[in-house]
Amino acid sequence: MQAVRYHEHGGSDVLQVDDVDRPEPADDDVLIEVEAAGVNPVDTYFREGAYEPASLPWIPGSDVAGTVAAVGEDVTDFAVGDRVFGTGLGNSRQGTCAEYVAAPTDLLAHLPDGVDFVTGAATALVGVTAWQTLVDACSIRPANTCLIHGGSGGVGHVAVQLAAASGATVTTTASTGYHDRLRELGADTVLDYRRDDLDEAVVDAGRPDVILDHRLDEYLSFDTDVAAHGGNIGAIGNESLSATFENVPQCRSKALSVHHVSMFNTPDISYVLSKLATLMADGNLSSVVARRYALENVDEAHRAVLEDSYLGKLVVEL
Repeated sequence: MQAVRYHEHGGSDVLQVDDVDRPEPADDDVLIEVEAAGVNPVDTYFREGAYEPASLPWIPGSDVAGTVAAVGEDVTDFAVGDRVFGTGLGNSRQGTCAEYVAAPTDLLAHLPDGVDFVTGAATALVGVTAWQTLVDACSIRPANTCLIHGGSGGVGHVAVQLAAASGATVTTTASTGYHDRLRELGADTVLDYRRDDLDEAVVDAGRPDVILDHRLDEYLSFDTDVAAHGGNIGAIGNESLSATFENVPQCRSKALSVHHVSMFNTPDISYVLSKLATLMADGNLSSVVARRYALENVDEAHRAVLEDSYLGKLVVEL
């Protein structure tokens, strides 16, 4: 089979298409014929060496959607021919930018018949991250007000839909070119993140009970200023290693909580994926696919995921 691999850490130029043996599923695995694989910033962190994969050479990619080609001896929940999607690969297991991938069943769920493979692959990692942040960590409730920084991003645009589906009032930030689309996805208020009075505009829309923050080093103090009493801040990303509170007594007086979330730490990925599948089947959730790439162009997707502006996700389509 063909697979994208890197044999050393470095820039996107270290990625190459290799002919490799098709993997064999372990007892608890299924072998998936890959139809689509998502591209996420975390894929580039492994490639660059910021996070170490299990060994080199390595196949990048966390998200997958495709058809079950074979099952391990202990697998009972999946059968050959099933449509599936999943995430959490490319870490301790070889990734998904390949024609076939062996994946453990606890990283997979059935993909509804009405949802195409590209959408399934686009939704998996960002959907689990958004669910873990809003539902599990921050306990979002109907009638809450929710602020989502970076609503046009992969996690952000799914989080907008998830928050809206939960019955929350949704405020999000994005470049002006994405405002109309984000309103269509369920945002009640969309604000330009560059405006000088962003804090006042957020408060005018309703002090948020729940905040999803993808740049904690930049917005942590902002979050504590605008949050409602008892607010929950979900921290999913940062540019620099540190983030500080400028006014600790204010945080204490508001009884604020900060929750650090990583998709790879999700206790039951399969369960969350099954819930996302229900939302997709019911028409309450759908990832926007900004661009599609062939397997031989994964290097360009790795560049674009960090450097370009777009709404939604980048997907490799096989």
